[in-house]
Amino acid sequence: MRTEQLITRKLIEAFAPESLTVVDESDQHKGHAGHRPGGETHFRIYIVAEAFRGKSRIERHRMINSVLSVELAGGVHALAIHAAAPNEDVIARTASPREKP
Repeated sequence: MRTEQLITRKLIEAFAPESLTVVDESDQHKGHAGHRPGGETHFRIYIVAEAFRGKSRIERHRMINSVLSVELAGGVHALAIHAAAPNEDVIARTASPREKP
């Protein structure tokens, strides 16, 4: 299973998100620290879930990092997180140009 698919599956299981987009941005980091041939090292996550309601930005990141601890300890070098509760933040709900939630 590709890392992007594994991240997606774990986040769905943990947070039952209203919307979720996981983008592999590894090809944008060739020559940078942590990049390796084949990619799957740098990801951006856009997630909207009720589980984040009332949580600070740091708490949300810690929640996601905890769920993805194995991946972060392994091959994932960088993870950009945009997390929001439903109807909370328009920026966090905006997906990458590649895919909308």
